[in-house]
Amino acid sequence: MPPGGQIIETKLGSPNAASIFFFFVIVVVTLIITYWAAKRTKTSKEFYAAGRSVSAAQNGLALAGDYMSAASFLGISGMVALKGYDGMIYATGWLVGWPALMFLIAEPLRNLGKFTFSDVVAFRLQQGPVRVACAIGGILTVLTYTIAQMVGSGALIRLMFGIPYEMAEIIVGAVMLAYVLFGGMIATTWVQIIKACLLIFGVSVLTLLVLSRFGFNPAELYAAVATQYGQKTLEPGALVTSPLEAVSLGLALMLGLLGLPHILMRFYTVPDAKAARKSVLYATGLIGYFYIIIPIVGFGSAALVGRDMILKVDKGGNMASPLVAELLGGTPFLGFIAAVAFATILAVVAGLTLAGASAYSHDIYVSLIKKGKATEDEQVTVAKRATLVFGICAVLLGILFKGQNVAFMVGLTFSIAASANFPALLMSVVWKRFTTWGAVASIISGAFISIAMIVVSPTVWVDVFHNKEALIGLKNPCIVSMTAAFALGIIVSLLTPDLSAQAKFEDEKLRTYLGVGAE
Repeated sequence: MPPGGQIIETKLGSPNAASIFFFFVIVVVTLIITYWAAKRTKTSKEFYAAGRSVSAAQNGLALAGDYMSAASFLGISGMVALKGYDGMIYATGWLVGWPALMFLIAEPLRNLGKFTFSDVVAFRLQQGPVRVACAIGGILTVLTYTIAQMVGSGALIRLMFGIPYEMAEIIVGAVMLAYVLFGGMIATTWVQIIKACLLIFGVSVLTLLVLSRFGFNPAELYAAVATQYGQKTLEPGALVTSPLEAVSLGLALMLGLLGLPHILMRFYTVPDAKAARKSVLYATGLIGYFYIIIPIVGFGSAALVGRDMILKVDKGGNMASPLVAELLGGTPFLGFIAAVAFATILAVVAGLTLAGASAYSHDIYVSLIKKGKATEDEQVTVAKRATLVFGICAVLLGILFKGQNVAFMVGLTFSIAASANFPALLMSVVWKRFTTWGAVASIISGAFISIAMIVVSPTVWVDVFHNKEALIGLKNPCIVSMTAAFALGIIVSLLTPDLSAQAKFEDEKLRTYLGVGAE
């Protein structure tokens, strides 16, 4: 029970004027931006990469917006509220990948690539097999991430506005498609920037409201949590009990970032590699600040709202932040936080859709089918068609997975990204003897081993399929699947030497570190 034993009534699940007002304000503002961006989106470079005109500070905000998804805002606060200390593992894991991204990937990606990460992997290898493999890895990653966001958005809007889940999915899909189809990367970037500013502002206010109940002393907050739920809430061991699970989860959360296509795409929107590095620096600061304060919101929800009420509204705990916002700021603040959560999901899904569409349109259609000889109009038309197909698939999958626990989807996404995309991307940049078939083996094995292991793990085999016992005990397979991807990439490369690829390695190094010839 919360302090004082008060019974908390909530308006979650019924429409309220504040939620509807803030929802429409955000949608109208972002659609105006889309209209403005549509006038500037004529070429493929503008559609995919915002004409490479985004500044480092703007891209840093957009990167932060892309990364602070529903899992970050709603998921971490709910996990901390229900599981205590261990809920912060996700915040820490998702944050520490950013320095690795800045020092390992950002500069080579910007200097070697054009629109997608497969440009880097295929730079000195055979285009056809590598691009098909990269498209498979990229689309699988983006699709699983999108399902998690769509299911989260449906549940949120159903609770916020009292409308059917299916209608909520269609609304999200329609607005997101409007952003991407008409405004491309320019509109998506500015929607991300606005959303990042709103989210950081909203969570900062919420954190201050929580701390105000405890004399602005975090120690008093933690003491209240320990009093209600016991000292173990503030100690590790509630969520991850095995050291192997902890290491595997940490690897997925940290290195999965380096293989997320919608994040990697953002480095092509800046003018040069220096701006790419600076944008990661800005993003790391913003995301670091966000992940420092979001656990306070989670602990505050547990202490003030109570775990019973959080579980009553949503079994996954995802409504912890909106509930404490309603308790401390009333219905208007609940409406604002709900609208910000919606904007969060919408912006992330827009970025994911653009990444998924580009994997097909740029990597398969333009590079393979048209052999790089497609006109600007053809490229933009195919990209928009791919966007439409991907958006419809996202809505249908969101409806199909209604009511499912989406936590495994987020874990699956990071596991695929860390296993399929990251090893090939890293080896293509740093290892001279890396070959075409080594890349294909690494990507395909990483993707399908991680999917297979997730399916037969307790996360899906028991929790979703309701079998009595999982075929394997490991919930987070990244430590196995990523190791297998690296090992197979190395072994196959050594068995299929490619002198042509080795000869091009010096040219690649020149472009990687000096930017000579970068687009």
